[in-house]
Amino acid sequence: MTTAAPPSDLAAEALGVLRELTGRPDAVFREGQDAAVAALVERSERALVVQRTGWGKSAVYFVSTALLRRRGAGPTLLVSPLLALMRDQVAAAARAGIRAVEISSANATEWDDVAAALTADEVDVLLVSPERLTNPRFREEQLPGLVARCGLLVVDEAHCVSDWGHDFRPDYRRIRDLLGTLPPATPVLATTATANERVVADVAEQLGAGGVGVTTVRGPLARDSLRLGVLRLPTDRARLAWLAAHLGDLPGSGIVYTLTVAAAEETAGLLRDAGHDVRAYTGRLDDADRKEAEEALRENRVKALVATSALGMGFDKPDLGFVVHLGAPSSPVSYYQQVGRAGRAVEHADVLLLPGPEDLAIWQWFATSSMPRADHAAAVLSAMADGKAWSVARLETVADVRRSRLELLLKVLAVDGAVERVQGGWRSTGRPWVYDGDRYARVARTREAEQRAMIAYAKPVDEARCRMAFLQEALDDPTAAPCGRCDVCAGPWYPTDVPEGAAQAASAALDRPGVELAPRAQWPTGADRLGVEVKGKIAAGELLDPGRAVARLTDLGWGQRLRTLLGDDGVGGTVTLDLEAPGLEEDPDAAFDVPVQRSVSDVPPDDDLLRACGRVLGAWDWAERPAAVVAVPSRRRPRLVTGVAQGLARMGRLPYLGEMSLASGGPTGGPGGNSAFRLAGVWQRIVVGPELRSRLGELGVVPVLLVDDLADSRWTMTVAGRELRLAGASRVLPFALALTA
Repeated sequence: MTTAAPPSDLAAEALGVLRELTGRPDAVFREGQDAAVAALVERSERALVVQRTGWGKSAVYFVSTALLRRRGAGPTLLVSPLLALMRDQVAAAARAGIRAVEISSANATEWDDVAAALTADEVDVLLVSPERLTNPRFREEQLPGLVARCGLLVVDEAHCVSDWGHDFRPDYRRIRDLLGTLPPATPVLATTATANERVVADVAEQLGAGGVGVTTVRGPLARDSLRLGVLRLPTDRARLAWLAAHLGDLPGSGIVYTLTVAAAEETAGLLRDAGHDVRAYTGRLDDADRKEAEEALRENRVKALVATSALGMGFDKPDLGFVVHLGAPSSPVSYYQQVGRAGRAVEHADVLLLPGPEDLAIWQWFATSSMPRADHAAAVLSAMADGKAWSVARLETVADVRRSRLELLLKVLAVDGAVERVQGGWRSTGRPWVYDGDRYARVARTREAEQRAMIAYAKPVDEARCRMAFLQEALDDPTAAPCGRCDVCAGPWYPTDVPEGAAQAASAALDRPGVELAPRAQWPTGADRLGVEVKGKIAAGELLDPGRAVARLTDLGWGQRLRTLLGDDGVGGTVTLDLEAPGLEEDPDAAFDVPVQRSVSDVPPDDDLLRACGRVLGAWDWAERPAAVVAVPSRRRPRLVTGVAQGLARMGRLPYLGEMSLASGGPTGGPGGNSAFRLAGVWQRIVVGPELRSRLGELGVVPVLLVDDLADSRWTMTVAGRELRLAGASRVLPFALALTA
């Protein structure tokens, strides 16, 4: 162990480390950085640093790590939220001679090597995600030794600790428990750029659990390099056409954010067709493709990444020239976090929001996504009272909730100590758990207030006030003042025209209908527990062919039209959108239920819709052409479904054989639940009636086109198609107006 440097020498020593870290011999600390380093290294305190993006929070923990390691301290444990952030931080540490490694799902083959390096004290910083703290292997094999030797604990993006934070993640709440296990006088640093006073107070309280003092270092949040604006255009076509026409006018390279995966992929395709070098970036990319896309942007080999929030906290490109949002995030705080990617090391960067009519439905998911439902929690805890390990698939048979929401519920229950993750799944701890309805209601009200604030931010120029000051006030920054640069202070800086050629190209792309409807190939695990005696693969003689739909409800163009036409998309008012989900390290691109409040209408299809359906059928590369058309019986939109089926029969000069029949009272439940419950809800409830069976028999063994309005879980189509196959159809080709995901 080396001898500690005298306190009087700390400032000079810290400055030397900073210059090694930055590679600049003239580097100096920004205001507050040296104070935070001194609090951690000299006084072993707990510090909360709230500073704007680009201020240099990572410099504080890397400099502190280097100084503490010189003094014989153990490695720093850095809890960091996203893999992209981890990669940036590992690279930055290496430049300063700091040995940093990560343990994540992306490097599972390297875990043994990491463990060996830790044992040999060859690691200065270990980066983990908050979800890793729940992993049984990590918790049992690595965490106890790390905690015992930890020289510094860093909680990056610490707003995630708080229920009130814009990106709350249940696993972050485990950090409070982790703090209680640290050896006395272990310094702790929490950092964030996006925390208002409520979040700061909440995080500070959690950091100070047990009466430990917390030093808060907070600075002004204005970003002098950013020029903010809001451009309101009437349609999705106009927004995409504007972007296609003017993306090249934006400075340097940047990010175009969308709210859904489908919108990112569709927008990237349209921009490429318009001649722009862009790539889509979503949680569906594998790790290698993500890295390549990030490097392409850093090296300015692309004009932009069209990204969901998967490209979020921590992505570091100092010269990023612009950020455009197609659709608004759900709060000014999360918007500030995303636009903070731009303008870190350039004098000017442009930030533009193009809000859309679909934003509100998506926000409603964000407002409730981490809040458990009492009935779901009760069902899960009741089942797990047997003390055995339950897999998530098995738990799907006791609570009618999609897997992604079920996993979030389990995380919340685990953080509250009611369940624990073990080999083979999850197990009850036996500790009592009470549904805290008051707390969840308070959080929901906060989310609603954030939504209203975002609507206020996005007002037209003549109704709004300074955009930067608005964001600063949302973060309770006392230095908020008019910026003199945004479109409110200085007038619109962006063109507002939509060239006719770009509008026509956008319309042509958006009016192009047709997406694949993949058939179910496997019965859901545990269906037999709900009275459906099937398991494993669906038999070849009962399978459906790949089908088609006009669009996904998340798509631009026809997706928007179909959302309006179909109205309330399920019993209970939910629609499934492919959103990027915070806090799901192993499955960052799950589908979630978004509440929508719309009334159901049942009208016959208009000519535009029938023509779109005809184009989908015309482009369908089916192995064998259908010889007849059958409709799924609809209790909610019978005129629409029957009208589409009859219209397709006329266009294809095919016989329309009629509807299938409802039995046993018809399907139960509705969209939004999990596969096992959805299958049980339609099993033996949609059948081939006598008249339809007779008509099928007259035609012989032929392929059948099966028509429905909405494919959500696809179990309605699967069960109905199976019945047709068993009644003699050689093939069943499913066709739906819309897919929910």
